[in-house]
Amino acid sequence: MYYGNIKETDIANGIGIRVSLFVSGCTHHCKNCFNQMTWDFKYGEPFTEETEEKILKLLEPSYISGLTLLGGEPMEPANQIALLPLLKKFRAKFGNGKNIWCYTGYLFDEELLRPSRARCEVTDELLSYIDVLVDGEFVEELKSLSLKFRGSSNQRIIDVPKSLEKGQVIIYTI
Repeated sequence: MYYGNIKETDIANGIGIRVSLFVSGCTHHCKNCFNQMTWDFKYGEPFTEETEEKILKLLEPSYISGLTLLGGEPMEPANQIALLPLLKKFRAKFGNGKNIWCYTGYLFDEELLRPSRARCEVTDELLSYIDVLVDGEFVEELKSLSLKFRGSSNQRIIDVPKSLEKGQVIIYTI
């Protein structure tokens, strides 16, 4: 996997001050995507063990609320496989003291939990580490600058642990 950017202090992509990883590779190609360069799976730098360690170190300060995964598309199968070790290390180091947000164009209940091009052998485990999932493709016609933590009104902010427990989508309360 490659990544386009690591934001060390991001306040736009989740609650609190966050470390955000912008992965490379996306097959959605949403009209007027804000990050089109990351559609290319080889854009940016290779994601290595050193990159993981850098991210984990950046997450250490008490003022950092957690990690946000965006892109590109974190839930492309190849990216899921590459991100799983980072999320395992994150939980081993921080437990539930910090949280993980993930932005995806795939729909949680229709594409990530059911057979689809997004599902792979690690999808269920990866989802088990994610606290909040913002799902749905960006739709230019539904864009609104008044929305918190999402670009278009079709996108949902999902409480993943509660949704997995209840077997239905539970919207995250901000």
